Amino acid sequence: MKINFRKSLSTMIIASGLFLMYSCQSYVSDTTGWEYNNPRNGGFEVVPYEEQETGPGLVLIEGGTFVMGRTEQDVTYDWQNIPRRVTVSSFYLDEHEIRNQDYREYLYWLQRTFGTDFPEVVRQALPDTLVWRSKVAFNEPYVDYYLRHPAYAEYPVVGVSWVQATNYCTWRTDRVNEYILVREGILNLDPQQVNENNFNTQAYLAGQYEGSVKNDLYNMDPNFDTRKVRMEDGIFLPEYRLPTEAEWEFAALGLIGNTIFERVTERRIYPWNGHGVRNPDFSFYGEIMANFVRGRGDYMGVAGRLNDNADVTSPVLAYWPNDYGLYGMAGNVSEWVMDVFRPLSFEDMEEFRPYRGNVFKTKVLDDEGYVGEKDTLGRIPWREVDNELDDLDSRRNYRKADNINYLDGDYEHSVYYDQEDQKAGMQGKYMYNYGVTSMLNDKARVFKGGSWRDRAYYIAPGSRRYLDENLSTADIGFRCAMTRVGSPMGMGF
Repeated sequence: MKINFRKSLSTMIIASGLFLMYSCQSYVSDTTGWEYNNPRNGGFEVVPYEEQETGPGLVLIEGGTFVMGRTEQDVTYDWQNIPRRVTVSSFYLDEHEIRNQDYREYLYWLQRTFGTDFPEVVRQALPDTLVWRSKVAFNEPYVDYYLRHPAYAEYPVVGVSWVQATNYCTWRTDRVNEYILVREGILNLDPQQVNENNFNTQAYLAGQYEGSVKNDLYNMDPNFDTRKVRMEDGIFLPEYRLPTEAEWEFAALGLIGNTIFERVTERRIYPWNGHGVRNPDFSFYGEIMANFVRGRGDYMGVAGRLNDNADVTSPVLAYWPNDYGLYGMAGNVSEWVMDVFRPLSFEDMEEFRPYRGNVFKTKVLDDEGYVGEKDTLGRIPWREVDNELDDLDSRRNYRKADNINYLDGDYEHSVYYDQEDQKAGMQGKYMYNYGVTSMLNDKARVFKGGSWRDRAYYIAPGSRRYLDENLSTADIGFRCAMTRVGSPMGMGF
């Protein structure tokens, strides 16, 4: 697997021999006076860390404050995205949507690793290619060719549910971190991993992955000779994940190119300046800026002068990037984000890093306090936090694991709050009466942006819609995000 890293870890001292070299340097505690990195006095290690490495495919999105929500006329009259000011921390986001060839790489790895003994793992990850079918349109060629044919390799993958997209992010985290260990000479390249013996980041950190080790790190603890990589070494990257709704919308607007000092010079409707959907630049004057439906029955324009040069989706780099250098943040495909949908999200969320969907979990521990044994797929067990096991009554910031319904959908804020006899029977239907008067429940996930089958209204970053997390369509794709640790600006500023 070839990975082009934008920044190297060469400035980070991680190999065994180099650990010995920097152990001789003078790092002294400001609070105790004891020298760091000295095996003679106990060997407490402090790694000289400079900067988070930019993972493959990612772009740094410098965070800040912005007005989140509707910027276009509310033509649907839903009133579920009232503008409000929030702040988003810096993070990383994929330069473009996940392509068919990216997702086929994932499927190939699953088949090679689990296909013999656990074929259901591969089947569960397969995109639903039947989403292309229509009762009154001839779309069978897309059913057969869109995912697999090389002509569509650079096109965004579709037919992927929110659950499948989330699983892809987890897989990508492990593959990137495994490659880092191989690149840095800690693990040998091992393409023969099968079943539970595959590399898993959390299992490695819990000491439950042996693999083909080339060189463990020198251990400054005088009681041991070598050790595994730890989170404190700064070698592993944070997890790939879906972006939150606020992160996606912030990145799509790209106000970093529309700001003088702290003044936004022009509020954007779309990821570019102006109120139109055509390119105002002289070199490309009049060209459509994104892949969407220009008008009734017009998906691509007139032969000889196609207005967006795409009938359904288009290659992920086909249109101009926004000011962050992100492609496809308007049109082409809509994109999954992490959030659970609520129409009153603008009222209930925090001003800093807003997000709805928290279900707090912790690792399962055995009787001796060690992480439980990994499962047949190589994953360590997790469980939701529990009041009896985790003493949540003593906490001030949360009292239960599942906070999806906090202030919006829970029993205490429903019309049944004073009807104890209704509580059991209304489980999961407190606020929205799912399946009777509403299609909202805790599995309704937000997707953002417009697609090849949408009108211009939906390509505004402030638009928001929802779909059940287990469903998929021919016009929803996704891209991955990663948390930024340390300085929000990079390079230690």
